[in-house]
Amino acid sequence: MVTKVSSSLTASVLNLSGVGPKVEEKLNRIGIYTVQDLLFHLPLRYQDKTRISLIGTLQPGQEALIEGTVETTQIKYGRRRSLLCMLSDESDTLMLRFFHFSRTQQQRLNKGNLLRCYGQIRRGAKTLEMIHPEYRHIDPDNSPAIDKQLTAIYPLTDGLQQRTMQKLSSQALDILSNLEDKLVELLPDEILATFDLPDLISALSYVHRPPPEAKLQLLRDGKHPTQQRLAFEELLSQHLSLQRVRQKTLALRATPLVDQGQLREKFIKILNFKLTQSQEKVLREIAQDLEKNTPMLRLLQGDVGSGKTVVSAFAALHALESSNQVALMVPTELLAEQHFQTFSQWFEKIDIEVLLITGKSTKSERDTYRKVLGNKQRVIAIGTHALFQKDITFSNLGLIIIDEQHRFGVHQRLSLLDKGIVKDSIPHQLIMTATPIPRTLAMTVYADLDLSIIGSPPPNRQTINTVVLSNDRRDEIIARIKAACHCDRQVYWVCTLIEESEVLQCQTATETFQQLTEKLHDINIGLIHGRMKNREKEAIMASFKDNKTQLLVATTVIEVGVDVPNASLMIIENSERLGLFQLHQLRGRVGRGNIKSDCVLMYQAPLGELARSRLETMRETNDGFEIAEKDLALRGPGELTGTRQTGLPDLRIADILRDANLLADVQRAAKLLQQKYPQHIDPLLKRWIGKELEYSNV
Repeated sequence: MVTKVSSSLTASVLNLSGVGPKVEEKLNRIGIYTVQDLLFHLPLRYQDKTRISLIGTLQPGQEALIEGTVETTQIKYGRRRSLLCMLSDESDTLMLRFFHFSRTQQQRLNKGNLLRCYGQIRRGAKTLEMIHPEYRHIDPDNSPAIDKQLTAIYPLTDGLQQRTMQKLSSQALDILSNLEDKLVELLPDEILATFDLPDLISALSYVHRPPPEAKLQLLRDGKHPTQQRLAFEELLSQHLSLQRVRQKTLALRATPLVDQGQLREKFIKILNFKLTQSQEKVLREIAQDLEKNTPMLRLLQGDVGSGKTVVSAFAALHALESSNQVALMVPTELLAEQHFQTFSQWFEKIDIEVLLITGKSTKSERDTYRKVLGNKQRVIAIGTHALFQKDITFSNLGLIIIDEQHRFGVHQRLSLLDKGIVKDSIPHQLIMTATPIPRTLAMTVYADLDLSIIGSPPPNRQTINTVVLSNDRRDEIIARIKAACHCDRQVYWVCTLIEESEVLQCQTATETFQQLTEKLHDINIGLIHGRMKNREKEAIMASFKDNKTQLLVATTVIEVGVDVPNASLMIIENSERLGLFQLHQLRGRVGRGNIKSDCVLMYQAPLGELARSRLETMRETNDGFEIAEKDLALRGPGELTGTRQTGLPDLRIADILRDANLLADVQRAAKLLQQKYPQHIDPLLKRWIGKELEYSNV
């Protein structure tokens, strides 16, 4: 077999040993095309297999490498069959537990065999346990060497193994160290010195292969100087790319939209409530933007239930008054249908046509929509990404409104924008999010947008009563569900995992659904989770919305969903595993009607200090912005609750919340680059933003 060798960082991954067309396709799927891409595909976390720990020194929650002799192996029968293997060393004993195992595996775990195992330690009924550890049989006379470096664990895609990624990154590091023409350092010496940053090659080498003496906790927390160096460069690229999008967009022109106020006056008479001062203030900011000849680029930030929809309706009327069409894009068909119903009830009374365009729309319906959009000016089209398909064209698109913007890529937003470009004129844009983000962060994360905030909820908004209960009180909670459903109220039960996970002691959605079905015979129960097909999920949510389903067992897919005013009780299981952002978003699914609503946060004891602080915050306040600030303060380094739930950008190594302390320096560095080193900007964007940079070609 011929070993493939590449001497260039820009060479295709096909040039690496172990990469054929199938592996290449999987690597491409996660943005890896070249050897250099592998260097910037950075580890999520690390395992320490550089030392063997004595069983007697282990603590629950710790990950460790151990070596021991098999004492007994047996199958235990019960609710779930499991293979138990008792392991001992000179200091103590430990149980290995396998829920998935073969007869061959069982037969090979003979008494007296020496095993080397790696896994997370948890407290079992009688002794410490490892669930499904990595393990290998050891020959006592020829014991293999232990690792000399910490083991990097990489983000993967289906069909790609950790071992494959580790071998490929090692090849990339070898190429990097042997090249005469080194990887280009794109941060000038002045920036490296000013912000005390290590050089790029040292940082990359260390992050991929930390030495055994590395401070593992710092690495796990994402706070090691080498990680912070790479995070700094990534945040700098993100900031510069957003500024470039803004500059390119503002270089174009927009049609000034003049509002005579006639439609607004009619709409005010239809509404059965008054706008809050906060909503009025935001509408003034939007109106000022719409009347300019530069395109509005405004983010409307409002807490769950703060009244963003009615604000967007007034903004739409401003454009419609000027005989301009409006497009409102949302992430799901169910949400599109909900908005369609709401806007139809409002706008049909003032003779405004409302269209619904989704993937479900038939060819004849789409033909009708094209005719309406081609001939009628006062039209609002509400839909999913189907709005920017080729066969849908607008004749006079003046305003684009995007709801739950973090569910769309920037390129999708700009594809819709293309629909309204006439010569050098483009539509105004209003982007909405229900995720409260501290203003200091929002100004960095949304550097391409102006910011408006609805600060206070409408006066009729219900305060949700939040209680924190141990999982031991499950029967009380089930009795509470029964009482709510018998009063014709609806309930959400949210689980944090879809399937059984032996490492995390979490009840799963499927198991919980079965248990509740057994205990609540006379209640119609539904189940929804992220692995279902979209149509199936939407049918289940529609059934819940129509009160055909009384209790909905769900994973966090309902975090952003339909408005069900009759749902007045939510149970969030294993709530200690979720971040504050996500808990707040989930809780916002109830309290949307005029019924007193409750949220029960169930937890599995014992609670860590951070989880306890989070749950206490949820119990004390319903204010999303207060929660956002608290989350920023609490969110410890290394708390991998993720940014996707917050609507923040999905970054490779940086974490906007964790690395908030870098943002002021990043902005200073961006100005330095723009003023003194502009030639470094394009290569930086290409390195970190890559193919996504195409979105800036508005």
